[in-house]
Amino acid sequence: MKDIAYYNGEIAPVDEMMIPMNDRACFFGDGVYEATTVRNYKIFALKEHLDRLYSSASQVEIEIPCKRDELEALLYDIVRKVDTPDQMLYWQVTRGTAPRNHVFPSKEVKANLWITSKPFKVKGPDHRLTLCDIEDTRFLHCNIKTLNLMINCIAATKAEREGCDECVFHKGDYVTECAHSNIHILKDGVFVTHPADNLILPGITRKHLIGLCNELDVPVCERAFTMEELYDADEVFVSSATKLCKKAVLLNGKAIGGKAESLAEKIMSAYYEKYLRETD
Repeated sequence: MKDIAYYNGEIAPVDEMMIPMNDRACFFGDGVYEATTVRNYKIFALKEHLDRLYSSASQVEIEIPCKRDELEALLYDIVRKVDTPDQMLYWQVTRGTAPRNHVFPSKEVKANLWITSKPFKVKGPDHRLTLCDIEDTRFLHCNIKTLNLMINCIAATKAEREGCDECVFHKGDYVTECAHSNIHILKDGVFVTHPADNLILPGITRKHLIGLCNELDVPVCERAFTMEELYDADEVFVSSATKLCKKAVLLNGKAIGGKAESLAEKIMSAYYEKYLRETD
């Protein structure tokens, strides 16, 4: 198949899949999700993505309708049905199908499982990003990967309209993350990243980068940093499952980074090599 959709056991091309209107995703965005890339039919960092999915679901009292090993096997079965070996894999679990009511339905209503996968190729570490910014007005549970992404969509659209690749969220002067990425800086040889609290999504790539920096003897500091520090950083990184780790070179039209290129290349190349090695 060119692309694929799965819904509670039914499989069809994405454009042909039908979803009940009473699925709580339609009215409330009532669900959690994950996404990652596939290369050579190997799902990258699947263990960590499943860890986060089950953690997110637990925090919002959604019971995932299958065991972890069953979900892993199903995801692999789905990606093998797509014609191309390099894909973007997305899956979500919603609270179920029930008449519209703000109150959670009874436990007898089973959760719904959605999966989609389509052709996608990760860009190498030489790809550079441009950024804009927006005030972070989201709710205070950004650590839970829920379907409620309206503000993220507004930020991503702002970036698109301004000809940028990503939009940086900040609460007052302090940077949190981006519309669909984490953001980090290098300053005086130290990798600085916002702590994994309730204000950001605990990114899988972010976690990998911290471990990689430890291996490379690059000091890591988990603290909030300001927009001023972002402009003044030696280097700026944006990371996500689809971007991996990329340098940002412009913020609101002003040049940023470019002061520690050797170290930046070392970190990005090491992560890209990890990605290639684990999906070979």
